Amino acid sequence: MSTYTAEVLWQRDGQDFAGNRYSRRHVLRFDGGAEVPGSSSPHVVPLPMSDASAVDPEEMFIASLSSCHMLWFLSLAAKQRFVVDRYLDAATGVMEKNADGQTAMTVVTLRPQVTFGGEREPTREELDALHHAAHGACFIANSVRTEVRCEPVFACA
Repeated sequence: MSTYTAEVLWQRDGQDFAGNRYSRRHVLRFDGGAEVPGSSSPHVVPLPMSDASAVDPEEMFIASLSSCHMLWFLSLAAKQRFVVDRYLDAATGVMEKNADGQTAMTVVTLRPQVTFGGEREPTREELDALHHAAHGACFIANSVRTEVRCEPVFACA
């Protein structure tokens, strides 16, 4: 068993809390020392109460799925002696009402584009198998009810 932590800090700083006129900007702190500005999404709480330059929970959700998939993919590719030079994922998420009528992130689509170097490049079938294995191993994908799709972009060097 492993335990992970994150610290989330928000402060009122004299804002009109009871009148619902307060900033949703906050700080996310992680055990390695990283601090990330956070906020509600401007799609959920209008500006200026949200901060569009900060990361919102919906974006973090998509990024955590994408990052986990990428890390597993890189590990699996290395074990098969493929050399990855670059990995770019333009991941998206859809927020809508689910079957229970609740607003939820219902679909996250990963669109990884991987550039390989070295002497050996995977075939389309090998690439698909790597992504399939990475998806199955991803702790985050295994932890959510949201459908997580992987639609890798096949690119030749």
